[in-house]
Amino acid sequence: MFIIIGLGNPGKEYQKTPHNLGFMAIDVIAEENDFPAFRLSKKYKAEISEGEISGQKTILAKPQTFMNESGKAVNKIISNFPSTSLRASKFSNNLIIIHDDIDLPLGEIKICKNRGSAGHKGVESIIKALKTKNFARFRIGARPAVMSENAKDFVLKNFTKTEEKITKKALADVAQAVKLAITESIEKAMNKYN
Repeated sequence: MFIIIGLGNPGKEYQKTPHNLGFMAIDVIAEENDFPAFRLSKKYKAEISEGEISGQKTILAKPQTFMNESGKAVNKIISNFPSTSLRASKFSNNLIIIHDDIDLPLGEIKICKNRGSAGHKGVESIIKALKTKNFARFRIGARPAVMSENAKDFVLKNFTKTEEKITKKALADVAQAVKLAITESIEKAMNKYN
């Protein structure tokens, strides 16, 4: 059983911003794997969809807290997760967090596991809430070719048409990388996509 959580900010004004790349990736994964429509779960503080990827039961989630409080929703999801195998494994490969990363060029993806937040407030919140960094992270590059403003302002601005095209390919790559991680292993996905 897998839990895949995309990070973002709730609200229409954030839909097409770099900070919502995690939500966008979750939507692509859901569509490519025929997941049912997302439903808002107050219990989880997230939009949830349950289905299968390559025969593995999978929960897709989009926390409805703001980015810097993502840990609250992730902790609720993990606490209510029915599988003891996830708890026994202390997460590792069964928990995947997908998020934007301003340290990577726009459209690049990097997969890592058991690493610190590198300053990402959403990841920081998750590590603090779960009291571990032992999970996989799929980082999607959000840094433009020319950074003319501070990162905080940029990640909350809508993508340009050119940036949308670049991110579309990255999101498709993330969906394929997630499938490979579930079908084979996180390490195989890292070897192919890093």
